[in-house]
Amino acid sequence: MSPFVLINLFVVEPANQDRLVELLTTVTDQFVRHSPGFIRSRLHRALDGTKVTMYAEWESREAYEAMRGDTRPAAYLEQAMGIAEFQPGMYEVVGEFVHAEV
Repeated sequence: MSPFVLINLFVVEPANQDRLVELLTTVTDQFVRHSPGFIRSRLHRALDGTKVTMYAEWESREAYEAMRGDTRPAAYLEQAMGIAEFQPGMYEVVGEFVHAEV
C-alpha cells in the first residue's frame, strides 16, 4: 500500500518566512511526528523567501485525519495561517525514482 502524501504550499511575505518555518517546525516536532501513522515529513524554504512547502507521508488518510482531531497543534497552525496563505494538496504516490549507480 502506498503512503498518503500531503504537499502543502504556504505563500508568505519574505519578512515572515523564518517565523513560518519556526511555527511549522515546532508543531511538527512536538505533536505531528508523534501521531500514529505518521511516517516522515520534509520542510522546504524557497530561496526567494516567498514560499514554504511541507511534504508529509502518512500510512493512510485515516491516520492523517485522526491527527487532525488533536487540538494541541491548533494555536501554532492558527498563527501560521495569520502570516501565510495556505494551499494544501493531497496525493498518492505513483512513482519513485532513486539515484542509480553507474
